[in-house]
Amino acid sequence: MGVVYSYFELTKPRVVVLLQITALCSVLVHDLHNNSVDIGTVNSMGIVFVGGYLTAGGANAVNMWYDRDIDPIMKRTALRPISRGDISPAKAIYFGISLCVVGTVWFLVLSNEVAAFWALFSILFYVFVYSFWLKRSTVQNIVIGGLAGSTPPLIGWAVAESNLSISRDSIFSALQSLFDLGSWIPWTMFLLIFLWTPPHFWALALFRSKEYEKVGVPMLPGVKGPERTILEMKVYSILLVLLSLIYPISYGLENTSEEFYFLGGFAFLFSILYARTVWGINFNEDLDERGAIPSALHSFLFSMKYLAIIFFLLVAISAETVGMILFFVAISIMYFNENGYLSFENE
Repeated sequence: MGVVYSYFELTKPRVVVLLQITALCSVLVHDLHNNSVDIGTVNSMGIVFVGGYLTAGGANAVNMWYDRDIDPIMKRTALRPISRGDISPAKAIYFGISLCVVGTVWFLVLSNEVAAFWALFSILFYVFVYSFWLKRSTVQNIVIGGLAGSTPPLIGWAVAESNLSISRDSIFSALQSLFDLGSWIPWTMFLLIFLWTPPHFWALALFRSKEYEKVGVPMLPGVKGPERTILEMKVYSILLVLLSLIYPISYGLENTSEEFYFLGGFAFLFSILYARTVWGINFNEDLDERGAIPSALHSFLFSMKYLAIIFFLLVAISAETVGMILFFVAISIMYFNENGYLSFENE
């Protein structure tokens, strides 16, 4: 059982499950938005979760195989399966590649070509662009690499749309068929995760960058300094506020509708609240007993609540009155649960 659990750890289950939650929200929004919630919705969610876990988990296993030289040196990664000696590097890479192949085929057979493409894109981008290239070569590694972690809503929407295929008439038509998912909603979800990732991750990196310096991974706080890092975090927080104004438009809501004000108002409010935590970071604060900058840790914790709240909001607005009631219940529980959080670290 110990070996099985070690292989399970290779997939980074906590990160993968959280990514799949965004994909499942995308499926729910699609079917609620199109008034097509039925047993097919459950089927789509099953396809998305299993396929998404296989592809993302496989990519994570390959990432651990590649980072086997630096993981034992860093405190936060020293107990990973390869570092502990539970699994050999050769077995880890074969396992990771196998999961990636099976996951991509899973989407291709049980869903459609577009879903399979975006799943494959996320694998290749995370492994080759982020892990093999960007992570150890540029301070913008987490920004550009964040594209891979932003694709689950696209995959979920493509699965729910079901009748998508890649055009073979020309390169332009092929690209058009990949990007035209029938709605702007999944792309706003994509942008939400993409713009959210840098300030979320850098809030933690502000007081953990020395670990990365030790192994030669250039993180923005260690290379450019905390002032530059916080400045860039502020820029991303502003972009998230501006993005919140686009959600109602992507839904096609009328300006006079109740849903328009509900979605736009709450998305803007919570984006402002998150931006305040970013603008309130003071890197000159004394470290707490955990070695963290209190204001940066607060922003990090709030960022996860923020992402969850916005995704819940996008689902709730599609479920109309019942969804709005459930939304208020959900945010009441989440907002006051300061210690209940999980990490979306793209590591």
